[in-house]
Amino acid sequence: MRILRALAVATVLSSIAVPVAAADGLPVLGVDVGASGVAAPDGGSRYVTIPAPGGTMVERSRRAGGQILSATFHRGRFTVPAVAYDGSASGLSGDRHTLVLIEPRRSFPRATTSLLVLHAPSLAYRALVKLRGDFSFDAVSPNGSRLFLIQYLSPADPTRYAVRSFDLGTMRLVAAPIVDPREAGESMRGNPLSRVESRDGGMAYTLYDGGGAHPFIHALDTARATARCIDISGLELAALPRLRLHLGDGGRLVTVADGTRTLASVDTRTLSVRPPSRSHAWPVSAIAAALAGATLLALVLRLRRRRPVRRPVPVD
Repeated sequence: MRILRALAVATVLSSIAVPVAAADGLPVLGVDVGASGVAAPDGGSRYVTIPAPGGTMVERSRRAGGQILSATFHRGRFTVPAVAYDGSASGLSGDRHTLVLIEPRRSFPRATTSLLVLHAPSLAYRALVKLRGDFSFDAVSPNGSRLFLIQYLSPADPTRYAVRSFDLGTMRLVAAPIVDPREAGESMRGNPLSRVESRDGGMAYTLYDGGGAHPFIHALDTARATARCIDISGLELAALPRLRLHLGDGGRLVTVADGTRTLASVDTRTLSVRPPSRSHAWPVSAIAAALAGATLLALVLRLRRRRPVRRPVPVD
């Protein structure tokens, strides 16, 4: 069973299309969102990273028109962190005051991990976080005081991980990992496939494949440093690489979609799963049957109108 699950996970990862570029912090090489960057919650500006001799150029530009608003050079190689294999980017706090960059990955596992923390408006240096062990970036609290990281626990299996919190005030990694209190005894497994965040950055929702078992959404409360794991049943393994998360209904729903087809929805207030509404979504077969019936009815009515009227023959 473990071998079958490992093969299933490998199949999913091999089918995920990723740009061929320098590696980001995620375990699978080739994912880098530095050039596309991360956008501010209001959509007014975007932050990108550009490799430069001896370091990294960080730019903040206006999304409408591309005007560069600020730019700084920092020693060392850093990039905007990708947080899912669909190229979802993160690193900007909800209040738009903190920007977190991560050292690109060259191999898995790696012995140390570095993150560069900047004051977002000016792109000025704020802190350099150096950690022993292999981590990737996950999220930042709305006020930029706390980082959330994914720590990889196995040098051979990147689907085994723990969610950790780093306090920028004390510059220390919080000892206890962040777990769902309902599943405190269960190990975290899976690959991050897609991510959406609330507008204020207070919630980060990540779709995981479950390591070949049960897909779930990891709902991380970045303001309170708590988490819930929400199982999503009925998803086909072969379809997982195509699935994307979306925020809808004014932020009250997180939907799991395959293209335009919604497979499941999560109420962000109760974190309960809703089945997709089918009241306005007819199956293709039903639509075809309805069209065929309407066509047949129209043909019958037309034949009736064309049929000559037989008048009775008078009898002498």
